Amino acid sequence: MQLRLTVEYEGTHLLGWQLQPGGRTVQGELERALAVVLREPVRVRGAGRTDAGVHARAQVAAARVTTPPADLSRLLRSVNALLPDDVAVRAAELVDDAFDPRRHARSRVYEYRILAAPAPSPFWRRWAWHVPRPLDRATLDAEVRALVGEHDWAAFRGADAKETPRSTVRRVLESSIGDEPPLLVYRIEATAFLKHMVRNIVGTLVEVGLGERGPGCMVELLAGRDRTRAGATAPARGLTLVEVRY
Repeated sequence: MQLRLTVEYEGTHLLGWQLQPGGRTVQGELERALAVVLREPVRVRGAGRTDAGVHARAQVAAARVTTPPADLSRLLRSVNALLPDDVAVRAAELVDDAFDPRRHARSRVYEYRILAAPAPSPFWRRWAWHVPRPLDRATLDAEVRALVGEHDWAAFRGADAKETPRSTVRRVLESSIGDEPPLLVYRIEATAFLKHMVRNIVGTLVEVGLGERGPGCMVELLAGRDRTRAGATAPARGLTLVEVRY
């Protein structure tokens, strides 16, 4: 059997999801806590590898266990008592060995928060990107709607990506701008993402909203497939994994 976990974390002081030498990661914190509670070594697999500084409200993970725990509520309390304040397991259930949190995911939903205001906010500094000038909402609305559908996202892939994907084509199911005063929230759902894809989209959209790029540029960038022509990568702190859908 496996434990299926719903995990929330505030990524400011974490080096991302995946185990890394010399720093705290979500995977590492979970594996240490579960090993103590279950009294056996545990390997946790996640639905996606969020980067350093990125947050998650509902990351999904799975861990195989030799003896399934009889009381999942007690397991939840024990694991959370051992986890640091910036990581928590919100839910746990038993599933069979066939479940793969990454491969079985139908889509993932991310949100990126922008504070477009003259002054920074100490309250939002960990969860939003401060842009000190107003953004043109009408132009942004048109640009983000054009991103829905299946496209080649090579222009928005991570420039430092160590792994070359077999294909840079991804299907976007939702792309929208919403209001969460005092913030603007960019929401995107896709079947899969390239490394830094959302942050590169947002970095380019901010340039559009500031009038530094003309209308229709997002479609032109997609067609051109040239990463050097797109905008800078937006800071990690504004990005949150909201949901993994199965």
